[in-house]
Amino acid sequence: MRTTLKIASAVAVAAALTLTGCSSAGSDGGGGDDDPFKVIAFTSGNQTPVGAWWVKAVTAQAEELGWDLTMIQGDFDFQKMNPAVESAIGQGADVILDGYTDVSSIGSIVTAAKDAEIPIFSMDAGTEATDAFATNITTNQQQIVDKTVDAIDESIGGLDGKTIMVIGHDPHAGIRLRSQLAVTAFEDAGATVVSGEPQQVTNPATGRTEALNFVSDYLSANPDGLDAVWAGWDDAALGAAQGLSEAGSTAPVTGVDALAETLAAIEAGGNMLATIDQPWPAVLDMLIEDVVAYQEDGTLPDENFVAVDVTLVTKENAADTTPSDKLG
Repeated sequence: MRTTLKIASAVAVAAALTLTGCSSAGSDGGGGDDDPFKVIAFTSGNQTPVGAWWVKAVTAQAEELGWDLTMIQGDFDFQKMNPAVESAIGQGADVILDGYTDVSSIGSIVTAAKDAEIPIFSMDAGTEATDAFATNITTNQQQIVDKTVDAIDESIGGLDGKTIMVIGHDPHAGIRLRSQLAVTAFEDAGATVVSGEPQQVTNPATGRTEALNFVSDYLSANPDGLDAVWAGWDDAALGAAQGLSEAGSTAPVTGVDALAETLAAIEAGGNMLATIDQPWPAVLDMLIEDVVAYQEDGTLPDENFVAVDVTLVTKENAADTTPSDKLG
């Protein structure tokens, strides 16, 4: 039994790979002796580095395990992706894999899967337990906040009386939760959070520029008015760091993702103080282990929500960290 850890665009949709054979849907662990194990996998985030890695990694696992895989890539277009997945469900499957697609965006898929009695095994598909999934394995959002807030605390000699900017993006469930948790953590420690809430990036594609503008505009009106910036993901953190540097501020910035560019910036010793490494390869291994157990005898995971530990990346361990955009 796995124990849950405490608090964890093109618009084309492609059915990219069907390896071999067919099998019928059901809840008894999959096809018969002569049928391959039939898997539908989908992700809305395939245009992100981690999402693209997931597509390749799942495909490789399916080939190794002899699964009959249909891979659907959504490019953040749910109006096209969801019907494509539902159509695949109508053709029958043994399990469904969901990578990096929040449960709130796939209600029609969840309904179709339940009607067909096909379990969904997910990773990073929401921030709380739900009966929509047989399991959802993700990272510990509270731990992400604790580690980054502590790093800022240590870097600036305490949080009491300091002014911190928090940058978030509410449409992303993980970023939404951790940015809200960060606001609470800073205020509980006596810091003032700019505007009392996260500064909201409207579009991840322009997140770096938006974060830079948040910082630049604030410092233009309040010179030397920021003691630190906490960002919910690395691209925004890099924009904030640029804005601080251009204004001549030494205020530290933390992010989440461990991108190669972020690790290089941390090693260089400028405004980028730290980021978070989320162990996605290990999470996928855990998910595949659960699916294989179901394939063998119909065993479902004991827990439908698992939050795994993360690692704070600083100048001391940045060189030893595999960048999330270089996973494969």
